[in-house]
Amino acid sequence: MSETDLSISHAMSGFLSRIAREGALSEATQQAYRRDLEALSAWCDKQAIVLIASLDTSALRAFAAAEHRRGLSARSIQRRLSGLRRFFKALRQQGLIKGDPTEGIKAPKVRRKLPEALDIDQVMSLLNIPDTSLLGLRDKAMLELFYASGLRVSELKGLTWGDFDFEEGLVRVMGKGKKERLIPVGRYALEALSHWRTQLPPATQDVFTNPHGRPLTVRAIQKRVAYWSQKQGLDQRVHPHQLRHSFASHILQSSGDLRAVQELLGHANLSTTQIYTHLDYQHLAKVYDETHPRAKKSP
Repeated sequence: MSETDLSISHAMSGFLSRIAREGALSEATQQAYRRDLEALSAWCDKQAIVLIASLDTSALRAFAAAEHRRGLSARSIQRRLSGLRRFFKALRQQGLIKGDPTEGIKAPKVRRKLPEALDIDQVMSLLNIPDTSLLGLRDKAMLELFYASGLRVSELKGLTWGDFDFEEGLVRVMGKGKKERLIPVGRYALEALSHWRTQLPPATQDVFTNPHGRPLTVRAIQKRVAYWSQKQGLDQRVHPHQLRHSFASHILQSSGDLRAVQELLGHANLSTTQIYTHLDYQHLAKVYDETHPRAKKSP
């Protein structure tokens, strides 16, 4: 069948059948592609567009604009266009179309959400755990380490005692992309970790374990952080990534050294770390508004 007489419905059903038959994609991904194509098909019906040959770049731009007008977020439109690119790429590889109408279509920019960092008083309240029970000692060590070293929850979960150099105050972590990095560990975190370690059998390798000696899951860690945020009277439910954000923003506010924060966080690109400069500017703007005589807002 040539491009001139290939119907949109036939091309879409063929694509969906093919990816289901190949089985290389997860069910969730296949369903996402199906939703993308169904949305395009519904729009084509309204525009009386029947053939694939009629779906050129201008038509797809109009489709993306229509999705935006009906309230779809920039991120959702990006995902939708990604699905359509996969669809047209498959048609081109099969020789059913000559060109790719998605080329040159730019998705709307997604506004990057600023991290929600805790202020220093909130962090101090969270870390001031008076509980000296087994779980209290473990959780204090866990929270102290999150804030002291800015670890991702996946990095903290996989730690063993062999990753620590208590004498030098360092921890070796395996980050994204299997990249190792050495991170300083503060005095309070080292003390909390040492207290926790004395409660474990000498042969224990995993740092953070449940009462049965098995490593904590990511979900279990998240629940314990949320538990202590409520127990310590914070006005919000804290998650581990907030402690990482707080670690980064507090260092940047004090030092202004973006490169150092990049290395500590294990970001491959400086652009990823630059989001924290917005937090720093927010902090400076707040200080300015609260202290400058000509900046204070009237009551």
